[in-house]
Amino acid sequence: LMKTAELDPRKNYLVGFHPHGVLAVGAFLNFCTEASGFSILFPGITPHLMMLSLWFRIPFFRDYVMSGGLIPSDKESASYVLKKPEGGNLLAIIVGGAQEALDAHPGSFTLLLKNRKGFVRLAIQHGTPLVPAFSFGENNVFDQVKNPKGSWLRRIQHWLQQIMGISLPLFHARGIFQYSFGLIPYRRPICTVVGKPIPVQKKHRPSEEEVDQVHQKYLNELSKLFEKHKAKYNVPEDSHLEFI
Repeated sequence: LMKTAELDPRKNYLVGFHPHGVLAVGAFLNFCTEASGFSILFPGITPHLMMLSLWFRIPFFRDYVMSGGLIPSDKESASYVLKKPEGGNLLAIIVGGAQEALDAHPGSFTLLLKNRKGFVRLAIQHGTPLVPAFSFGENNVFDQVKNPKGSWLRRIQHWLQQIMGISLPLFHARGIFQYSFGLIPYRRPICTVVGKPIPVQKKHRPSEEEVDQVHQKYLNELSKLFEKHKAKYNVPEDSHLEFI
């Protein structure tokens, strides 16, 4: 985990996390555990990561994820965190969601973000600063079976996602005692770079134009963050973020 700016513990923040990856490993480790020293990097800030509401219906597993600060991905839960007057809360949303997991191939920088604007509207309604975060290496810890758009596998995955709400990427990596096949992630580094907060003017009912304006600013800042830090993480010079 790497920060590029200080976060004021008297304010609340909305962090957009990219990319989803196959299992959002970086998001969980950085925002739900102390594996990378979150509380030392961001003193006075309590992180909350959003997760599909479906998982909160499973007894015991629900309690496990809630102990890590995970909250259901619905508007009520998000608003509850963002409107706390004392500040010091960080709400992390994996904007691309389950659908983006289907594009999580090593070396891929495709983000499902062009028409995802709900998180921007939420930030404007609460006057919460938006913070872009990019997780370098997130797509490299698993291999996924090739599923280009239009393929029979992709069509089945898309159909299942519409029915169940979760996508089912066919992924594999290494085993516990051997490195050729299994479901344990590869030993490859993930570094999540947290960008500078983008100030947002509070407005209860923002217009489409106002949302689009802030959304475009967010895309620009995320691209800048990626371009500035990519060389450190062995990303080829000719690789750029692609928004779909």
